[in-house]
Amino acid sequence: MTGRDQYRARVFRRLVILALLSLALCISIACDMALGPANYALRQVLSAIFDPAGAEAQLHVVIWDIRMPIALMAVLVGASLSVAGAEMQTILANPLASPFTLGISAAAAFGAALGLVGGIALFPGAVAYMVPVNAFIMAMAAALFIHLASTMRGVSVETIVLLGIALVFSFNAALSLLQYLASEQALAAVVFWTMGSFAKATWSKVAMILALLVLVVPWLMKDAWALTALRLGDDKAASMGVNVRTLRLRVMMLVSLLTAIPVSVVGTIGFVGLVGPHIARMIVGEDQRFFLPASAISGALLLSGTSVLSKTLVPGLILPIGIITALIGVPFFFVLIFGSRRRAW
Repeated sequence: MTGRDQYRARVFRRLVILALLSLALCISIACDMALGPANYALRQVLSAIFDPAGAEAQLHVVIWDIRMPIALMAVLVGASLSVAGAEMQTILANPLASPFTLGISAAAAFGAALGLVGGIALFPGAVAYMVPVNAFIMAMAAALFIHLASTMRGVSVETIVLLGIALVFSFNAALSLLQYLASEQALAAVVFWTMGSFAKATWSKVAMILALLVLVVPWLMKDAWALTALRLGDDKAASMGVNVRTLRLRVMMLVSLLTAIPVSVVGTIGFVGLVGPHIARMIVGEDQRFFLPASAISGALLLSGTSVLSKTLVPGLILPIGIITALIGVPFFFVLIFGSRRRAW
């Protein structure tokens, strides 16, 4: 077999993997819409989706107005956070980098708490939407701070990760202070928001995050070759004509949007941006042409499956999404840490 044949076989295998992941995601979405206080058979769900006019009125309302926005929100948020984590790991060359571990999610939680507890609007013109707007502003500020720190002379990628961990603890401490000073009603709202939930998903919010993905992902795909070259190191990427500094700034701003907007809508959801990219990397490798879509589908499948688990673990109760992702992500985080230590030795 020639080198060209081997390359084509490798590409074909990766395309098959992406197709299988997409099929698994479709099955998970259907299961997510079938489960709830009133369970429906998959046949009923598919019938309501593909023949909405022929579905019973109650089934139509439950599927199209209640469950479908929630199921699609899980998919879109999972894809957004996973792509953000994948590109953070790429530009920082660190497997532990993600929106959650770098403090961007914690910053968003603190911004939301400012609005819930103190009624403080960081953007006076958006008082009616101060919770999501506050979360977005704080997340973008944290991302910009991390980027500015990364451009300082003598700062390594390990230092950036440590700085992100420091931001996590700092914002969590500030959030705890706000919770201590909050009224009982405000405290309940903050706690619920920081656990993450799709319960308030609407078609307008789904459309907003979908538009974000449609705008950002093609832009990242346009830089697929440069991002793949960056995995070889800054010097080699620069020798291939990549403007490393500009690329890092552009990608950091894009992934900040992918983090800030979903988190401002659904609350804090951790570890998806860490686990999703590693699953994609294990099955398709580092080539960004396949790694980026595989990360998006893996994150979407992970969060969609989590949504299914949240409805089935405790009968009659829907658990917060953030709790389940943490239970899944923490063991995976330990595996990454100890795996990195073994490779370092």
